[in-house]
Amino acid sequence: MRKATRAWPLALLVLCHAAAAQTVVATDRNVAKDSPEGWAMRYFTGTTLLTSFGETARLAPWRWNVAADLGNIPQLSASQQRVVFGAFQDGDLNKSPIFGRLRAAVGLPYDWVAEVAYTPPLEIDGARPRNVFAGAIGRRIFDENAFTLSLRAVGQVGKVRGDITCPARVAGVTDPVLNPYGCQAPSSDAFNTDYWGGDATLGWNTGEWRWHASAGLVRTRLSVQVDALVFQLRDRSHLASDGMLRWFAIGTRYALDPHWSVAAEFLRVPLNVRRPPAFATEADPLNSVRVQLRYTID
Repeated sequence: MRKATRAWPLALLVLCHAAAAQTVVATDRNVAKDSPEGWAMRYFTGTTLLTSFGETARLAPWRWNVAADLGNIPQLSASQQRVVFGAFQDGDLNKSPIFGRLRAAVGLPYDWVAEVAYTPPLEIDGARPRNVFAGAIGRRIFDENAFTLSLRAVGQVGKVRGDITCPARVAGVTDPVLNPYGCQAPSSDAFNTDYWGGDATLGWNTGEWRWHASAGLVRTRLSVQVDALVFQLRDRSHLASDGMLRWFAIGTRYALDPHWSVAAEFLRVPLNVRRPPAFATEADPLNSVRVQLRYTID
């Protein structure tokens, strides 16, 4: 009987500890587009933009092409990564150095062309795209001599999940210098990258080389859902940031033969940010180089 009596305080202590471990901290905030959090969401959404890679293709009805895109994601400095997505943590934003997708286009009646794109769920450094689909529909509205003008409507839905607020490399580390926020396990944070809008592309053809300049504007619906165990708390903060995102691209395409072609372009997404302690507005754009390999069925 005495052993059972002595066991009660220990059992209560364990139960209290388990209950404390399940304490949830959650903040739900809308952040300005030029806050560090809003800037970071727009920066990485910019890496996923479904640019045209040139003028809208000439495709007879039900003819199609397929392509693979790849773009670099510049590494961020320590100050650029100082983003508080959760209640406690700065972000670990240097994940994948590239963003890729597969896309296909099909010709429709009246010279319209529809496109669909998908990013495979390949995990790189703890980050994995989940159901990232993009699409576009457009046509050439001017096509005379060597010049063309194309218009498209574009959109995207999907998310990227990864250990952003509590990276695996520090989870469980007892050194407060290496793990200042007390991350107990890799986080499972979700970044939603939804947008819709349109773009215009001016094309100039010179035989095997085709040059282009594009400009686009989309409405974004961005959010980060944190899911991190820090100290004895579970952080379930949610941040959202809506607004407009514009971009510019210039590039060229070279025809290897009647079916295969390669393209490259430079993408610039203008962005402003106000970082502490001064909170002065400064330009911090995304600059990315992209390449594409495309195969066309005539």
